[in-house]
Amino acid sequence: MYKNKTVCVVVPAYNEEILISRVIETMPDYVDKIVVVDDKSKDKTAEIVKQYAQKPGTRVILICHEKNQGVGGAIATGYKWARDNKIFATAVMAGDAQMDPEDLPSLLDPVVNGEIDYAKGNRLFTGNAWKIIPKVRYLGNSFLSLMTKIASGYWHIADSQTGYTVINLRSLELIDPDKIYKRYGMPNDLLVKLNIYNLKVRDVPIKPVYNIGEKSGIKIHTIVPKLSWLLFKCFLYRMKEKYIIRDFHPLIFFYMFAFFFDVATIALFIRVFYKWFAEGHIPPINALASMFCFITAVQFTLFGMWFDMESNKDLK
Repeated sequence: MYKNKTVCVVVPAYNEEILISRVIETMPDYVDKIVVVDDKSKDKTAEIVKQYAQKPGTRVILICHEKNQGVGGAIATGYKWARDNKIFATAVMAGDAQMDPEDLPSLLDPVVNGEIDYAKGNRLFTGNAWKIIPKVRYLGNSFLSLMTKIASGYWHIADSQTGYTVINLRSLELIDPDKIYKRYGMPNDLLVKLNIYNLKVRDVPIKPVYNIGEKSGIKIHTIVPKLSWLLFKCFLYRMKEKYIIRDFHPLIFFYMFAFFFDVATIALFIRVFYKWFAEGHIPPINALASMFCFITAVQFTLFGMWFDMESNKDLK
């Protein structure tokens, strides 16, 4: 137990036979249960974990998926186990040993003390992050972090793709783990759902850990467009659930007008370029209308973001 509160760590694992033992053996003593979810690995991950799970008095629990569900699906399975067993604080640590156990108390403290509902690691706080994290992943993460701020409403958070997190039991009982996105965008989707319930989230500085033998199957050029589309859908879902269904907020009008003027801007600029190339000149009224719609769309968007920031400023 940690400060008289039960703690478990969910370890999603897929083909982690090289480093899974290190994750289990370096787990702090105050962790009550280590829930390893094998996501239909093709290597010996499950066999290695089973050896730990069969030892007398072990705290290791092995759950095996019958088919691969993705990292989000593996975490959701662990979350359901923690919820059903009434674990007060549930952490997530990857099976590739990229999360330093020494950082776990920093993540647990604000949750166990009742200050927040969800703590997430932030590798970008450290000045060494640019030097340690592969450059392409750093830039992709930074872009997705910006998109996640807009989609989730948690404007104070960054490093949205980190999986080193701690969530309390209350949050797991409010959110249905089965409805969380199953793949790499799981942390982004979860933040959106947390915001809908007005749950408090805080970034905690952690050390980035790389070049220890881990293998990443993430391809930035495919994952960024895919997650951008996911975040757009999450944004619309949050607007509907939080600001229309649960408690109507006028910021909806700002975003609606911004969308209207965005469409008008695109249509008018298409006409501008058509006139330019087809007739050799641009009608002045068309040019003025295009710029007016563009500026108005930007203003409505910024006002919508401002109202959203004000509405969520206490959730940290």
